[in-house]
Amino acid sequence: MIIFPAIDIKEGKVVRLSQGKFHESTIYSSDPVLIARKWASSGAAWLHVIDLDGAEQGEIKNLAAIEKIVKSVKIPVQMGGGIRTHDDIARLFACGVARVILGTKAVENRESLKKLLEEWPEKIIVSLDCSRGIVTQKGWTAVSNLRGDAFAKELEQIGLKTLIYTDIARDGTLTGPNIKGIAEILKAVKIPVIASGGISQLDDIIALKELEPNGLNGIIIGKALYEGRFELTDAIKLCLPKG
Repeated sequence: MIIFPAIDIKEGKVVRLSQGKFHESTIYSSDPVLIARKWASSGAAWLHVIDLDGAEQGEIKNLAAIEKIVKSVKIPVQMGGGIRTHDDIARLFACGVARVILGTKAVENRESLKKLLEEWPEKIIVSLDCSRGIVTQKGWTAVSNLRGDAFAKELEQIGLKTLIYTDIARDGTLTGPNIKGIAEILKAVKIPVIASGGISQLDDIIALKELEPNGLNGIIIGKALYEGRFELTDAIKLCLPKG
């Protein structure tokens, strides 16, 4: 199972939100590249980078910072936030992003998503951001009428290879992951799932690792690392194969 350290960028700074509320952000660094290098040197296998301004405004806003991150580390970077067009995706791949994360676009236009998955089957991820089991969109500012588990099944059927599941009620709160919600998504699909939201201690990682046989492929961790609740190296060790 892979640990994905999160780097959320807002106005060029590394921040964390609480429950997806853009007006409730805490700044942890003014240098995203420095943070990227820190996580890479601590043994991260991937980085999870989100353009929060892009997610809120509907277009990529921190491309320069993302390009610098990609060039500064030797590990792959997956990136989301404000990605709306085919050209956006092509531009990100051209600058070295390994995987692109879609949210709103997937909810709004399934046919477009299907075509993107046909073109880049292994390089497109959908982030299923849910509130009380219902899918949210537009940078977590709007609630749809879609149930998370049902939409996850639909995404798998049209060709999605990897899914991120975020419980936005837990995200940035350090209250523990929604184990039940994650288990429901894992039950609904057979593709790998990456969990996000609420991780606060190493015991949370141990609990989530129990879901690895059911298809849990990774965990995105943000605030717990920035608040020093545990070291990234210790989290990674917990997820290494035994024996």
